[in-house]
Amino acid sequence: MTRERYHLLDALRGLTLISMIAYHGMYDLVEIYGAGVSWFWDMPGRVWQQSVCWTFILLSGFCWNLGKHPLRRGLTVFGGGILVTAVTFLFMPSQRILFGILTFLGSAMLVQIPLSRLLDKLPAWAGLIGSALLFILTRDINAGFWGFGALRLGVVPESLYRGLLLTFLGFPEPDFWSGDYFSFFPWFFLFLCGYFLYRILMKGEGIRRVLSCRIRGLEWLGRHSLIIYLLHQPVVMAALEAAALLGVL
Repeated sequence: MTRERYHLLDALRGLTLISMIAYHGMYDLVEIYGAGVSWFWDMPGRVWQQSVCWTFILLSGFCWNLGKHPLRRGLTVFGGGILVTAVTFLFMPSQRILFGILTFLGSAMLVQIPLSRLLDKLPAWAGLIGSALLFILTRDINAGFWGFGALRLGVVPESLYRGLLLTFLGFPEPDFWSGDYFSFFPWFFLFLCGYFLYRILMKGEGIRRVLSCRIRGLEWLGRHSLIIYLLHQPVVMAALEAAALLGVL
């Protein structure tokens, strides 16, 4: 059976990809080239960065239901994360990435293969509420707290912050550092929110019609998001370096 393609999901992924590339370009301008953009490290920059990662993760969970080859897709994305780690450790150690967004997304896709059989037995609304509450509970475990932002619900035991496995899960060891860190928890719960949102929203014929709308340029970007993600940072860096040599920066 051929599944209908919901083109607006590709377009939304493409739009988020543009936002991500712009964010990384601004990050390089500020961090490497010393551009005086004070708001970037304040709330506006934080909201920008979070809007990108939240959208990508929610979309990934939502679209997991539409994929024909989840194992192949998960392994491909996870492999992309390993490639990013290897390249940054070898050629950009000051910007090294360990347990970045691709490693997380690939892991989530793979774990979801056996887990979906259990989750499909839950009412979608209960799964969404449960996943959202667990995301709020674990959102700040990287920083040593249960809760989210000003909602501090307790301190995570220090004994959990040991070793690379627990760092991957969400409890980074004291000397851990990565230019892009997305631990399995809390982000898997946001991925699950997208997964359950699919089951809730796609019951409506109106939603399916809206998601079938086309924005072709953004669609193309969204369909090629993995390769663009892998290539965008070297291209951005090359463009900024050329601008610096020309005296533009």
